[in-house]
Amino acid sequence: MPDLLLELFSEEIPARMQAKAADDLRRMVTDKLVAEGLVYEGAKAFATPRRLALTVHGIPARQPDLKTERRGPKIGAADAAVQGFLKATGLTSLDEAKIQRDPKGDFYIALIEKPGRDAIDVLAEILPVIIRTFPWPKSMRWGARSGKPGSLSWVRPLHAITATFGLETEEPDVVKFSVDGIEAGQTTYGHRFMAPSAISVRRFEDYEAKLKAAKVILDPQARKDIIFADAKEVTFAQGFELVEDQVLLDEVSGLVEWPVVMMGSFEAEYLAIPDEVIRATIRNNQKCFVVKDPKTGKLTNKFVLTANIEAPDGGKTIVAGNERVIRPRLSDAKFFYETDLKTKLEDRLPKFEQIVFHEKLGTQAARIKRIERLAAEIAPLVGADVAKATRAAHLAKADLLTEVVGEFPEVQGLMGKYYALAQGEDASVAAACEEHYKPQGPADRVPTDPVSVAVALADKLDTLVGFWAIDEKPTGSKDPYALRRAALGVIRIVLENQTKISLRELAWGHLERSYDKQYLEVAEKLDDLMVFFEDRLKVQLRDQKARYDLVDAVLNAGSLVQGHPIVAVVRRVEALGKFLDTDDGKNLLAGTKRASNILSIEEKKDKRLFDGAPDASLYALSEEKALARAIDEVTAEARAAVAGEDFAAAMSAMAKLRPPVDAFFEKVRVNDEDAKVRENRLKLLNEIRSATRALADFSKIQD
Repeated sequence: MPDLLLELFSEEIPARMQAKAADDLRRMVTDKLVAEGLVYEGAKAFATPRRLALTVHGIPARQPDLKTERRGPKIGAADAAVQGFLKATGLTSLDEAKIQRDPKGDFYIALIEKPGRDAIDVLAEILPVIIRTFPWPKSMRWGARSGKPGSLSWVRPLHAITATFGLETEEPDVVKFSVDGIEAGQTTYGHRFMAPSAISVRRFEDYEAKLKAAKVILDPQARKDIIFADAKEVTFAQGFELVEDQVLLDEVSGLVEWPVVMMGSFEAEYLAIPDEVIRATIRNNQKCFVVKDPKTGKLTNKFVLTANIEAPDGGKTIVAGNERVIRPRLSDAKFFYETDLKTKLEDRLPKFEQIVFHEKLGTQAARIKRIERLAAEIAPLVGADVAKATRAAHLAKADLLTEVVGEFPEVQGLMGKYYALAQGEDASVAAACEEHYKPQGPADRVPTDPVSVAVALADKLDTLVGFWAIDEKPTGSKDPYALRRAALGVIRIVLENQTKISLRELAWGHLERSYDKQYLEVAEKLDDLMVFFEDRLKVQLRDQKARYDLVDAVLNAGSLVQGHPIVAVVRRVEALGKFLDTDDGKNLLAGTKRASNILSIEEKKDKRLFDGAPDASLYALSEEKALARAIDEVTAEARAAVAGEDFAAAMSAMAKLRPPVDAFFEKVRVNDEDAKVRENRLKLLNEIRSATRALADFSKIQD
């Protein structure tokens, strides 16, 4: 079957847009093909700074013929309805229609046959529509063509369209269409400087090979591989090691069509700046990689750049140009750093009085005071020194007002640590200045130092409590204050440090002590905040392959809304999972579900609940008495184990219910003819349900 080659050749496409644009092109073309009945075998898209390209393999040469039936009016319907039916279906008279019998009457049916078209004609129709409606995040219109104003919106001026379609063994045809005066053809262009001449291409293999000969590597991954391998080689050759940076690699590969890796250097005096500032300066301004000494792990005064040309002088001019730009940037960074060191962190804090955190939540200064109080409260709960936690919370935000962070926001927190150490602060206090922001994503590390844990929890909980108090919660996909990330951060910190704290107690106490009376009136919304935490916890546990039904079962029995610690919830889920893997667990689950099902049916029938203690004098059978005794014993034993957070022991205790529950259902008829006995036995079933709910809501567990 034939293949399609499509290329859209333009001025430079921003690197950040290329990957999505290539994927959008593949998706839009293949979706249209399938919608037109042209089911293809495979498709792959590519992007370089000056082109989007797509190859689609195994497209049928022709659409299938379609036969559809269209239902018309009833026999005897008004003439207007009949004429409308004939016009819509293309029939000349009702004699060409079939009659279909139906309980509602007899209807006319038109059999419409639509012959398939050649695939190349379908492509000529759909491709210009896709180009005109392409979803660039930003696009532009440019000057007139042939005296007519341009009408196409594209990311940068579009210069040429290549579109060929045909079998591998034959000369492909050009898909004939035009967009804004640009005629589709089979001409593309190589590297802007090294091979700018026009190139005639036929199909994808020919196209890719000719581009490579014209100094263009089409595949973005191939360009990444070349840059990474050459960068590692050039650094290793000089006894250094490349500092790997996947995000920068992705960006740099989108800036070049023919990557050429070189090494430059800068004055060693700039190594007095923290490594992260050097890296941010060189990375942000020149898109270059930094280099470290493998023996010390510290940066060297070298950097790796990626050029887009094989220069006649071997790249000396290019390297010198990059060095000339980097030098003043590092000089500025050095000046900012040295200037920042002259002012102590606490001396910057008064400026926060004039900086609003949120119009309803006050200034940054007020927020810092709230975090201090909460960190001091959390500190003894996580084994942190209260004075150190308070001091860390006091200084943690101060680096936001420094020159370096103003220039490079990505090093906030980190610079706070450096400045705190420079002014002689305790190491734990300094570490907390950096780590209180963590974790900032699923791949980020979690703080483990107790002082950092206290301040990180305080920072995130203050944010969550505050925004819940003013009713600024995430809605749908919108989360402008990153509250989902804050909640997941709290959960990860608590779980990975095995911190036994009640989020509900902390949140309520913080709300009462730190917010105005107007916000206390909506304090009940903090229960909703705990439900939000539960939803985030479910996401976290599912990512760790926990069974969602077990999570729901445990949370239904002991939720965060009720003040249960997250660590206890997770341990209970783990213990429940292990218990249900045993025969006792499986059989007890079956018995408990049977009891719940009977109760649900009878409660619905009688329109009442069968709660309250059973009457022991009404036990007529030994199995009833044995089950009642077992429930009393097991409930006391399980609750004591739960109180001691020994959930494995609680499950072992619960396993003792299995024999009497099995015996009860084997020998006892619940719906006895005596109404009092029936009611008493239903109450006994409710006791089974209540006993197991001390651990989990077994009704939520799937068999």
